[in-house]
Amino acid sequence: MFKEYPDVVDVLTLAKMLQVSRKAAYGLLADGRIKYRKIGRIYRIPKNAIIDFMTK
Repeated sequence: MFKEYPDVVDVLTLAKMLQVSRKAAYGLLADGRIKYRKIGRIYRIPKNAIIDFMTK
């Protein structure tokens, strides 16, 4: 699943992977449904966290 994507993605890539809007992707992060790290102003999301979200 998601083999063509890197192991850590940003919010725009997350939105593309899930086929949702950028605003919806930020909402998933804010709700705590997908785990992430914020480095400075940039959100970094591990691909494993996205796969966990998809399989639940």
